[in-house]
Amino acid sequence: MMRRRHPLLLFLPLLLLPLLCLAALLWGSVDIPAAEAWSALWTDDGSTAAYIVRHLRLPQMASAVAAGAAMGVAGLVMQTVFDNPLADPSLLGINAGAAVGAAVAMLLPGAALPFLGTATGGYVATMLCAAIGAVMVTALLLLLSAVLTDAFRLLIAGVMLSYICGAAVSVMGFFASAEGLQGYMLWGMGDLTGITAERLPAFLTLVAIPLLLLFARAKALNAMLLGERYAANLGVSIRRERTLLLLLSALLCAAVTALCGPIGFIGLTAPHLTRFVHGTHSHFALLPLTALWGACLLLAATLPGHLLDGRTLPPGIVTPLVGVPVVMVLLLSQRQRMQ
Repeated sequence: MMRRRHPLLLFLPLLLLPLLCLAALLWGSVDIPAAEAWSALWTDDGSTAAYIVRHLRLPQMASAVAAGAAMGVAGLVMQTVFDNPLADPSLLGINAGAAVGAAVAMLLPGAALPFLGTATGGYVATMLCAAIGAVMVTALLLLLSAVLTDAFRLLIAGVMLSYICGAAVSVMGFFASAEGLQGYMLWGMGDLTGITAERLPAFLTLVAIPLLLLFARAKALNAMLLGERYAANLGVSIRRERTLLLLLSALLCAAVTALCGPIGFIGLTAPHLTRFVHGTHSHFALLPLTALWGACLLLAATLPGHLLDGRTLPPGIVTPLVGVPVVMVLLLSQRQRMQ
């Protein structure tokens, strides 16, 4: 299942990831000399440089690695489960469900939790409501998977759920205040600054557990590549595996979207980039390599945002600039095959 590629290509993401991590620590809206930033990384001397590196850049860098890996692997799993190269975590309505939850907290504060009034409470309420929205859509998808045994029909159901969630957000936005709309728009751009050093361990845990469980399902994913009939002959329960894989992928999407906002196209781009560079279709290699490429892509998306003077551009705005060309290339390649 492996086409010939230069052996060094296997180590390409392993080389890029440390370089991008270093760039994320050294490069920002505040100019810090490399020696001072390196010293601040290991010693907290109470200086401004130490605070920026240790409490701002380091958590954002780690969040980008975890979120990029999570979205990349979730996209790979969904493309395999639905046998659709254009499948994306946002396609099933999970990100849209999180958006509805966040909209309830930001646009209808009276309907959210009682502690929404304080600054910290407002953030907690937004994240909690977004997570609840994502989980509710996931639960609905799991119920539908018991009825819609065909993967294509379940995919269409997910798209319809996305439209319904989008309409619900539009209705809430129509009646919301200008301040609420502004806060929701900023969240909807996708941002990593909300994950502080104190919140980072919880976020890494929420991402690591589903990731490791998905890595353990590589054999089942490989069986699905052969088709449902062959997978069943190999003793793989298609319905059970599809439900489990969908649930774990949804948990990854819910964790990332709830804490970072909707970050699109990483789940679409990273799997295709992995297949193109490494020439493999085996999930024993695809899963870890896609996680590495997803981390690299999101880290790279955080760097151009610092080009603006004094302000940081959210990576959720940058990722479509990479993802859209990939979608167009896929559409064109499929059209050529049909001709």
